[in-house]
Amino acid sequence: MKRIEVVITGIGLVSALGTSLEESWQKLILGKSGIQWYQPFPELSPLPLGLIGAKPTQLRRLTQMVVDSALQDAGLIAPLTDCAVVIGSSRAHQASWESLARQMYGQFSGAERLEDWLDTLPHMNAIATARQIGSTGAVIAPMAACATGIWAIAQAALLIQIGQYQRAIAGAVEAPITPLTLSGFQQMGALAKTGAYPFDLHREGLVLGEGGALFVLESRELAEQRQAKIYGQVLGFGLTTDAYHTNQPDPEGKGAIAAIKQCLERSHLKPSDIDYIHAHGTATQLNDRIESQVIKRLFPPQVAISSTKGSTGHTLGASGALGVAFSLLALEQQILPPCVGLQEPEFDLNLVMAAHHSHIQRVLCFSFGFGGQNVAIALSK
Repeated sequence: MKRIEVVITGIGLVSALGTSLEESWQKLILGKSGIQWYQPFPELSPLPLGLIGAKPTQLRRLTQMVVDSALQDAGLIAPLTDCAVVIGSSRAHQASWESLARQMYGQFSGAERLEDWLDTLPHMNAIATARQIGSTGAVIAPMAACATGIWAIAQAALLIQIGQYQRAIAGAVEAPITPLTLSGFQQMGALAKTGAYPFDLHREGLVLGEGGALFVLESRELAEQRQAKIYGQVLGFGLTTDAYHTNQPDPEGKGAIAAIKQCLERSHLKPSDIDYIHAHGTATQLNDRIESQVIKRLFPPQVAISSTKGSTGHTLGASGALGVAFSLLALEQQILPPCVGLQEPEFDLNLVMAAHHSHIQRVLCFSFGFGGQNVAIALSK
């Protein structure tokens, strides 16, 4: 049986760097950051955050923007009846639930209405997208902490590979700036005090950011038939779980190593075939140390590595999707994106300090979520 090749023909992206893929990419390769000081909630102290606007964004509106951008980029017009929808989020409509809870306890009068609570269930963002594009195909709404975005892309690719659909829209959207989320990460001691500095000796922790990235995935046959622009091909992916701890990665990175090996095997690649790795790189002490150990164990020293969370903030479930978008532009433009915020590397890796041209044919993107959910995806020109 002939293997169906899965290609990406459209990208929609909104981040703290900009409201379009092009704007975000241009600022990223210039080494700029969208992280600024904000106090979105008067009861909480000011913090460095990656907000898209002056105040926290609504999930519904953000998703609509990213969906519209992805379809426009792919040259597609709704309705798209036979298009699978695989859109995830690690927080989903949590902001709405917090707003409803405050109303119930009489703390304030918000825009949310209790009678609309069903619209705020975790899977309803994906359902709303199906309505937006007129799809009557499969709808999947994965939630896998920070691994959600790449997991969604992998699930969509699988639907196309098995021949169930020829087209899917997939990725993740996150609007996580809520009092509970900020308080929870602060209580854990995971939040940075001044900014995000992935792989840096003086890194402080993560900076929360909003954003989303969605992709139009198609069989190569369909994409070529309609003469679509092709950003790249999904070669393979790996998905594993540590089964170790609620929020700490396995100290030896066993689950992460298994996911990467699984991804390489499915993609028919060797570690030496990889030109660039978009790392998870959260700028937390544990993640960056263990991820560095994993990379050093598996890959030759010349592989280029960067994390873009110093630019966008950590968009939780959407972070891997943003990483895939930036990796596809790296392949298209043959430019390695920089590890913004990195001044003094702690680890002996080939970290990209400033954007530069390079021969890039195959890339990997990693996401390692709380609960030890690990995912890697391989992309090629």
